[in-house]
Amino acid sequence: MKKLVVAEKPSVGRDIARVLGAKARGEGYLYGEEYVITWAIGHLVSLCEPGEVDERYRQWRMADLPMLPERIPLKVLPNTRAQFEVVRKLMNSSRIGSIICATDSAREGELIFRYIYQMAKCTKPVERLWISSMTDEAIRQGFANLRPASEYDALYESARCRSEADWLVGMNASRAFSLRYDAHLSVGRVQTPTLSLIVRRDREIEAFVPEEYWEVRANFGDYEGLWINPNPRPADEAEAGADEGGKKSGERRLPDTRAYDRATAERVRDAVKGRPAVVEESRTEHKRFKPPQLFDLTSLQREANQKFGFSADRTLKLAQALYETHKLVTYPRTDSRYLPDDMRPKIRKVLALLPEPYAALVAAPEMNLNLSSGRYYDNARISDHHAIVPTDRRPNLQSLNPDERRLYDLIVRRLIAAHYPDYECDSARIVTRVDEHRFRSTGTTPAKEGWHAVYDAGEDAKEVRLPKLEPGDARRVERASIKASKTKPPRAHTDSSILNLMENAGRDIEDEALREQMKSSGLGTPATRAAVIERLIEVGYAKRSGKSIVSTEKGRQLIDVVPVQIASAVTTGKWEKALAELAGYADLDQRRAKSARFMSGIRRFSQFLVDAAKQAPEGVQFEREASRARAGRSAKRTAGKASGKPAEGAKRPASGRKKGKSVDSSRGEIK
Repeated sequence: MKKLVVAEKPSVGRDIARVLGAKARGEGYLYGEEYVITWAIGHLVSLCEPGEVDERYRQWRMADLPMLPERIPLKVLPNTRAQFEVVRKLMNSSRIGSIICATDSAREGELIFRYIYQMAKCTKPVERLWISSMTDEAIRQGFANLRPASEYDALYESARCRSEADWLVGMNASRAFSLRYDAHLSVGRVQTPTLSLIVRRDREIEAFVPEEYWEVRANFGDYEGLWINPNPRPADEAEAGADEGGKKSGERRLPDTRAYDRATAERVRDAVKGRPAVVEESRTEHKRFKPPQLFDLTSLQREANQKFGFSADRTLKLAQALYETHKLVTYPRTDSRYLPDDMRPKIRKVLALLPEPYAALVAAPEMNLNLSSGRYYDNARISDHHAIVPTDRRPNLQSLNPDERRLYDLIVRRLIAAHYPDYECDSARIVTRVDEHRFRSTGTTPAKEGWHAVYDAGEDAKEVRLPKLEPGDARRVERASIKASKTKPPRAHTDSSILNLMENAGRDIEDEALREQMKSSGLGTPATRAAVIERLIEVGYAKRSGKSIVSTEKGRQLIDVVPVQIASAVTTGKWEKALAELAGYADLDQRRAKSARFMSGIRRFSQFLVDAAKQAPEGVQFEREASRARAGRSAKRTAGKASGKPAEGAKRPASGRKKGKSVDSSRGEIK
């Protein structure tokens, strides 16, 4: 009897077959003496369309909403039916004694296999291959450590609840609002709150009124300083140490260096020209900065967007190619930035195999190959997969295209930097008095290069070095000048900033208990966030403008008419947290009770959304798409991305038969 291995993609199936020595070819599979290897093509099976669940749902009527079937049946996707038949026949073949699930080691991969297994009506025993790398050695180790599929039942239950919740919320909300406004409207529990974040930022930018201000700069010969306004505006004070999410508590505020009228700036400039100056305050603080943490998918996408302008989707595809095709990095769809303790020897091997220019960095005396810091190795901080790191396959850098090379370089340098010492610098702050006027100067002097040596010298290009001064030191104002500027609006969102907000959804919630509860949740998952951003663009709610992502009129109108609950990151964050908890329940009774509570809440929420659509504001006109045919093609491409289901033909009520996208694709895909 042979074992049947079911991979998620043909390329992965071929790699596994090569390692297992299965060289003979069949139609849609490979085989050898011990194993038969076949594959899905992503999703082969999905949840049925509403009209396939109940005949009355083929017509779009508000009276039939909400659609709350007790059970949502599965169906074989027509476009890949031939490959499903290959897998089904192999699963039920008398030559096959057991099955090995080798789909991606994640929630969605588990769902793909379980749906196929159920639809094939297979009852044979199943083992699970769980690997984070596609190197030959990782595949061999994975097959040596197969686990019973039952150990992943909780993960499947979480995936099933996610899939059915997306169906119930997306189908009902999208149909209800599409019928209410006679337009193709896609509403979802992740895409809609993500859109809300973009709309809110765009409206902040539009409402922003720039204010002119002036800075007075004094040159003291060997350094310069900015005039400190003795009557600052508290709201305008810059905050030291602020990051993309806001201020850090306990940081000292920097003084206001703006004059809010030209006359004041000119008066100060003229008053200090050529005047003697004295150093009133001189402080130097020695600072240490640890190397950055390793990459998870979201942090990799953000870094690549900031440095190279890659979209989140582009980065994911490049990382997937480095993982699947080149086998040079570990599994990219991870939410962990840590490695397991037992990977230390393997990481040393990885570093030893790196070619130039990395080999010189690894061989440097600063390199600590015995790294054991909890900042990088922590078993408790690893979920399904560990951080993204290079594999122990010796890379052929010439085989990578330029963008693959850039992304691989990011991942390699991040790992090397983790093994280098802290970067140390002296941060100086000087206050110089000229009569009654005070001027502030700040600068940084590197003390120990540390992990900065791993990166280009340009990293320190903006550092300002100040002379060593003591209070009481005398200077003279050599030159004084003023510069006019205007306050700037918030920056438009980019892939990086949207990913950051999706990952940290709920961080700005005022309720402390709820904010704490949402720390481990967010909008979507690392594996789906890029697709959510692209989905918003595909359905016309947002668009790219250079490196920025901005909302369209259609997107803004949608946010104006949907209830705040579906546009809120809090709602989705709670659901993602519940799904993550569900995946951790080993006890069957606990798991069933938890999933029942979750789905009950989803059904109530679906009813709420339909009621909200019926009471939505009147007088809102959504712009019509230019071509039904073109829209229909777009709908087929974008529909059902969360569950892999294509759009089906459906009859729309007479009131809705106007130009627009095929409404049966208004599924509110939510990932």
